[in-house]
Amino acid sequence: MEQKKYELIEGSEIMHEGRKLYRIRALQNWKYVKVGDIGGYVEGFHNLSGDAWIEDTAKVYGRAEVCGDALILHEAEVYGDARVYGDALVRDTAEVGDRAQVYGNATVAGEALVTHNAKVYGQAEVTGRVEISLSAMVFGRITVSGVGSIF
Repeated sequence: MEQKKYELIEGSEIMHEGRKLYRIRALQNWKYVKVGDIGGYVEGFHNLSGDAWIEDTAKVYGRAEVCGDALILHEAEVYGDARVYGDALVRDTAEVGDRAQVYGNATVAGEALVTHNAKVYGQAEVTGRVEISLSAMVFGRITVSGVGSIF
C-alpha cells in the first residue's frame, strides 16, 4: 500500500459553495512540496493524486480531480467533474468547472473561466477575463487573453 502524500488538517475546515473543504499538509517530499508544507483546500482525497499539488487558498471540490503533475495556485478553483492533469497550471482567480479539462502544459490564469465540456491543452494559455465554454477547444501554442468568450 502506498503511503499517503498529504493529510487533511482537522480543524482547518471551511464551508465553500455549501461544501466542507479541508486544508492539506504534505506528509512526503515530492516535485512541488516538502514535508510539512501547507497547501490549499480539497473536499476529500479523491480531489488530488499523483504529484499534483494545490497551494495558497486554491480549492478543489465536487468530483473534480487534479492529478499528474498539475499545479493549482492562488485563489483558483476546480470543481464539478472537471479534470486538471499533466503539467497543467491553473492560477490567480481562474476557474475550471463542470466537465472541463485542462491538460498537457496548458495554463489557465487571471479571471479565466473554463466550463462545460471545454478543453484547454497542449501549450495553450488562457488568461484575462476569457470564458471557454460548451465544447470549445483551445490547444497548441496559442494564447487567448483579454476579455471575451469562445463557445
